[in-house]
Amino acid sequence: MSILKWIRYGAWAGVVVVAFVGAAVMLGWWRVDGPGRPLPDSAAMQGLPAIGGPFALVDHTGKTVTDADYRGKPMAVFFGFTHCPEVCPTTLVQLANMTRQIGAAADRLQILLVTVDPERDTPEQLALYLQSFDPRVVGLTGSRAQVDAALAAYKAYAKKIPTDNGYTMDHSASVYLMRADGSFRTMIDYHEDDGSALDKIRLVLR
Repeated sequence: MSILKWIRYGAWAGVVVVAFVGAAVMLGWWRVDGPGRPLPDSAAMQGLPAIGGPFALVDHTGKTVTDADYRGKPMAVFFGFTHCPEVCPTTLVQLANMTRQIGAAADRLQILLVTVDPERDTPEQLALYLQSFDPRVVGLTGSRAQVDAALAAYKAYAKKIPTDNGYTMDHSASVYLMRADGSFRTMIDYHEDDGSALDKIRLVLR
């Protein structure tokens, strides 16, 4: 094989590696290193826009809250909706199971369910829905504009999908893990195994 071909293959291999690493960092599919070896921030590594930021919403008790109300506690932020058939209840149950495994230290973690369907998810509807899950979970809703602003801040996705019976919501399924100062740390993918997810929660609780 000529030297020129080797150079070409090497260049293409480099492109593939860079693309894979970029996708892994963006989606939170990198492994958690041990103590003293913190994971790099995806935004800092890739020059991506920061994840997270100010929001103003209404919790499931009817109280108006902002991101500042949760400052000082690490957060697990999940975007979903109460009519969600599988992803949302599965994620909330998984988070509850993992926090129980962690024990008392997990009391510092604030779990937030931000609805992507504010038209149906009133504070009353969220309160009724959350009765089936860990009592530490806080449900957040608001106007369409307020919810869209929160989605934009977290670089999350949501789209209304018409159905025969009305509509459903397609949405991001990852859990955003935020430091106590409100900055992004890492995320848990929906299909991630519990061991890796537990390591990430412990990481943000340090």
